[in-house]
Amino acid sequence: MANVVSNLVEQARLTSQALIEFGHSLFEPTIRLGVTGLSRAGKTVFITALVHGLLRGGRFPVFEAMASGRIVRARLSPQPDDTVPRFAYEAHLEHLLAERHWPESTRQISELRLIIEYQSQNGAMRELTLDIVDYPGEWLLDLPLLRQTYEDWSSETIRLSRQGDRAHLAAEWHSDLAHLDPQAGAEDLVAQAAARHFTDYLRNCRNERFALSLLPPGRFLMPGELADSPALTFAPLDRLEGSPRSGSLWAMMRRRYESYKDAVVRPFYRNHIARLDRQIVLVDTLTALNAGPDAVHDLERALAAILDSFNIGRNSIISALFAPRIDRILFAATKADLLHHSSHDRLERILARLVSDAVERADFSGARVDAIALASVRATTEAHVGGAHGALPAIMGVPVAGERAGGRSFDGRAEIVIYPGDLPDDPDVIFATGASGFRGLSSASSEDSDYRFLRFRPPALERTDAGVPALPHIRLDRALEFLIGDRLK
Repeated sequence: MANVVSNLVEQARLTSQALIEFGHSLFEPTIRLGVTGLSRAGKTVFITALVHGLLRGGRFPVFEAMASGRIVRARLSPQPDDTVPRFAYEAHLEHLLAERHWPESTRQISELRLIIEYQSQNGAMRELTLDIVDYPGEWLLDLPLLRQTYEDWSSETIRLSRQGDRAHLAAEWHSDLAHLDPQAGAEDLVAQAAARHFTDYLRNCRNERFALSLLPPGRFLMPGELADSPALTFAPLDRLEGSPRSGSLWAMMRRRYESYKDAVVRPFYRNHIARLDRQIVLVDTLTALNAGPDAVHDLERALAAILDSFNIGRNSIISALFAPRIDRILFAATKADLLHHSSHDRLERILARLVSDAVERADFSGARVDAIALASVRATTEAHVGGAHGALPAIMGVPVAGERAGGRSFDGRAEIVIYPGDLPDDPDVIFATGASGFRGLSSASSEDSDYRFLRFRPPALERTDAGVPALPHIRLDRALEFLIGDRLK
């Protein structure tokens, strides 16, 4: 009975919040833009570059409102949600521009508010409020848990861990798992050891060499304030037959799994995901391609799970009041600057192929979904190098200090030129052969098994035609046009 009352109170609160936000949007049009992606996809850099370009007038020829001069100015406004940290835009920009270092990855949710003053196409002066919500994609992959029992999740997680690259990565965890009796008495130390072995397996899967993506529960790798709490001290169990006896390890694990959903997953969905209008999902497609077929197919499953997690469809008065829906989603293959421009469209087609099945379901519900290749901040330029069959398209840049390739170690000062390889013209080659069809982003020999791709230092600012200092990018303006361009007409 208490749960029923609690749910009714929570629903009333959410309805009241939705009514307030809807009323506010009638007088002050607002877009809540979610920015997410799995680890190392470049969320922090994307937001920093986007905000810098809007505030300073970046080189955005495809972003019509700015290219035509209709955006008068953009300004930062105080963070609207008192319980959510502000996105540290100024600190991240300092890392990029003054220190020429990449900022640290997203490890918690944060927000930033921009006010965009613009002239509409009919000449009226208007304002659009853009609330940018930054959150780890790993947390989004927890949403399917809301539809799974502990027993279903255990079975699915263990089954997946016995396939492909995961099987040897899970060896130590499987060894521990085999000795656990689900009906044995519950002990905290046993649960802690089981959770530790399981978390080590998830961490191994995320290693860049394997680059696996489907790794819920997301807080196990990014625990934040919940580190070492009982809500994060559970793990899958094998041989779950019948029902758990009272006081058993199985009963404890089930209870903690449900607590995780109640304390972490449901509030995250209610307070953040359900309030989004637009969404961009950044995807480190190149790392998956370099890691091999298991990583590619795992990424495909993860992207499908992400898309299924959104409450997708066209916005209406009814949906805005009671169930806000994301009506535009952009998937973006990041780090396109690690390829010559001749491969950018190929990278885009590969990402579109990765999400094609899930996108068809989204299109059916009325949402607009697109896929692009981009580099939020372009760290390389292009050149040509000699080859046996003529000049090859190459990229130039300054590798981050400590990077290694082909037996070389880089000092963070010297510029190098490398041939990054070619992506296949037809993305189905990757899925038909089960291989990347792609040699890798390297001038190193194929025997250099430790090589994945080089990280280059952030570039210096360039000047726009108007003389404004701007961060170089690839297709960031196209992303902006898709995500907010229609609201600036």
